[in-house]
Amino acid sequence: MTQNPPDLRPDIAPSPVFDTQARPGQPRIGMVSLGCPKALVDSERILTRLRAEGYAISPDYQGADAVIVNTCGFLDSAKAESLEAIGEALRENGRVIVTGCLGAEPEYITGAHPSVLAVTGPHQYEQVLDAVHAAVPPAPNPFVDLLPATGVKLTPRHYSYLKISEGCNHKCRFCIIPDMRGRLVSRPAHAVMREAERLVEAGVRELLVISQDTSAYGVDLKHAVSAGRDGREFRAHVTDLARDLGSLGAWVRLHYVYPYPHVRDLIPLMAEGLVLPYLDIPFQHAHPDTLRRMARPAAAARTLDEIAAWRAICPDLAIRSTFIVGFPGETEEEFQTLLDWLEEAQLDRVGCFKYENVEGARANDLPDHVPEEVKQDRWERFMEKAQAISAAKLARKVGQTLDVIVDEVDDEGATCRTKADAPEIDGNLFIDEDFTGLKPGDIVTVEVEEAGEYDLWGRLVR
Repeated sequence: MTQNPPDLRPDIAPSPVFDTQARPGQPRIGMVSLGCPKALVDSERILTRLRAEGYAISPDYQGADAVIVNTCGFLDSAKAESLEAIGEALRENGRVIVTGCLGAEPEYITGAHPSVLAVTGPHQYEQVLDAVHAAVPPAPNPFVDLLPATGVKLTPRHYSYLKISEGCNHKCRFCIIPDMRGRLVSRPAHAVMREAERLVEAGVRELLVISQDTSAYGVDLKHAVSAGRDGREFRAHVTDLARDLGSLGAWVRLHYVYPYPHVRDLIPLMAEGLVLPYLDIPFQHAHPDTLRRMARPAAAARTLDEIAAWRAICPDLAIRSTFIVGFPGETEEEFQTLLDWLEEAQLDRVGCFKYENVEGARANDLPDHVPEEVKQDRWERFMEKAQAISAAKLARKVGQTLDVIVDEVDDEGATCRTKADAPEIDGNLFIDEDFTGLKPGDIVTVEVEEAGEYDLWGRLVR
């Protein structure tokens, strides 16, 4: 059984999956993609452009003519991880181009690694391409350099991230993402739908909708209506988008949803089965004083009422969230309020990380920073509470019949996920008998036979 909680830090992306071969003499580019799934989508876009220009993708350092490192700058620990990844790429390959969120601080990167070929910031696709062209000139062959309609994907074939906007209008004191990625910029609804349709036509069975703030999708566009190539009209609003995506026949999972009042309009879509009954909401804390210091909405009591109302409409709703412990000024009383709130909220999937200073964040200047040993103690107590809630909720699923999607099949069994589990960050359901006919992307029905703290085991029903 899984003993360690799933890692829910938002600055760690799923591992890229490469599936391409180079023809003789074709220039090859490697990619190291760090950061959240939104950064993974940026990596996919960069590689798609490069593939269209005749480059091959190398799955290792030795086979690459140059390596792109897509960095994260969300936390100081993530910055350190990015610098370490750049250093490894330099040691193993020597020709490195840096992009991503940490690229917004080029002196920070070149101060540690002066030999990198170029540094570009987030969303600077053209500058990345220019740097690649300078380092490794393209050698296109229009007769063989064909791309699938989906472009280059760094996830398994059966699921894909669908980024609907960039940037964020919130000004949380612990976060510098708005400084790195700017204010909210939503994609037109018809463009999102066109990409989603191409993905589903190519065999994607699950669409994972991501952004910095999914609830705010379309606010900057004033929820404009845009027309697709076939004349259909789509409105840039999260409720309309969820309904339209749900019509495509794939699982639709919503991430990074802030609990605005209009989120309640999504819940009936989940009850109807158009959208997965899953909400990923970054609550961050529960005590109103802590939330105010974070510059977050401070209505935790009303949030409990809202959660109860959601579950009344959709009893199968799974709620995932992340929290910060040890935020500057957090008292033992405030932390205990968080534990009590968590006990009452009974969230299904919970992650937590200890507060870290991030260069440029306003929280750095707050008084009464919490000692590291206190942060560690609170993190352990929080995770103990969250694990107990998870284990109890999963135990109640024993004997239930659930639909699951197959992620991987090997000699020992099939690794699957329920509708309540996102890939890489939530739990799994394992099938260890009668699994030989299964393949990734299959959606099958199982009866749950055993439960652990975070994972389930079941037998195939059909």
